[in-house]
Amino acid sequence: ALCREVLGFARARGYGAVVLSTSMVQVAAQRLYEGLGFRKVGTSYPSLLCTLLNFQIFHYRCDLGDGT
Repeated sequence: ALCREVLGFARARGYGAVVLSTSMVQVAAQRLYEGLGFRKVGTSYPSLLCTLLNFQIFHYRCDLGDGT
């Protein structure tokens, strides 16, 4: 419900998209975001240690359209 509220809030104010990030281990969050229309647009490693451990951060985007 909170995610839908954020999307509605952003859409009502004319934002074109909402972006967020989550870690590779937060699988439930990934499924939630994907179910709400977010798509994965990239990955990154927040530190050298994360690179060595192959611990990724996933970046998501949900396009909101023009609000009409």
